[in-house]
Amino acid sequence: MTTTPITPAQAGFDTREMVVVHRGLRRESRLLIELIGAVEPGDTARAKVLAEHFDLYRLGLHGHHTGEDELLWPPLLARVDLEAELVLRMEAQHERVAGSLAVAEQMAGAWAAGAGVTERDALVAALVEHRAALIEHLDDEETELLPLAQRLLTAAEWHALGEHFVESTPKPQILLLLGIVLEDATEQERAQMLGGLPLPARMIWYVMGRPMYARMVRRVRG
Repeated sequence: MTTTPITPAQAGFDTREMVVVHRGLRRESRLLIELIGAVEPGDTARAKVLAEHFDLYRLGLHGHHTGEDELLWPPLLARVDLEAELVLRMEAQHERVAGSLAVAEQMAGAWAAGAGVTERDALVAALVEHRAALIEHLDDEETELLPLAQRLLTAAEWHALGEHFVESTPKPQILLLLGIVLEDATEQERAQMLGGLPLPARMIWYVMGRPMYARMVRRVRG
């Protein structure tokens, strides 16, 4: 299938926004491994904090991937020929990421109960495996899938991903997940992402979300 490449300005949307989201997922998946691995045996208070943060990370990743499963893969598969294998590979990677996340979720519950060293090390091993599957997927998606989406999707189809995430995520968690995304964004990226929000939502971020996220970072990272 032959398509004519178009620029982000011509398309009315910029898929590079997803790279900013991925940057937050990469950081948090790494920090979970490091922070959980450093918890002293028996420190259930610290284990509870990090188990809750893992739940937030899991919620964000699940919402992100569910939106792609429902709104990204179907229109792309309907419009590709030779690239169908790429989209199917993205779907298979989602399944591996979800499977590894489910294993880590079980391990996190067992660890949080008593903060045992055996349970901690098992959780860390599960998170390492999860992160390997995640990074493979994010790298492939950014290198190969996003250019395809830029060519073949409409602006409305692309923006539906963000709308789905907002509608399906509990409101308090949205502010924290937005903080995760914006933390390592450049000034230009931050302005672009916040600029896409309605004015009331931007005000809520600055007045409530930003200090809420700062408090969470202090609590989680110590």
